[in-house]
Amino acid sequence: MEIDFPQIVGILANFGFPVMVAIYLLIRFEKRIEGLTEAISQLQQFMKSKL
Repeated sequence: MEIDFPQIVGILANFGFPVMVAIYLLIRFEKRIEGLTEAISQLQQFMKSKL
């Protein structure tokens, strides 16, 4: 089974873009999750101080 250049380009075109979008979204969501984790931690400290 021999794969030539047009097939390689086709594979990259079909799978490269979705992979890059997935990586981009994971990076963005990671920042949001870190922010939410920090907010929850602050909320826990606030609730402990009020009780």
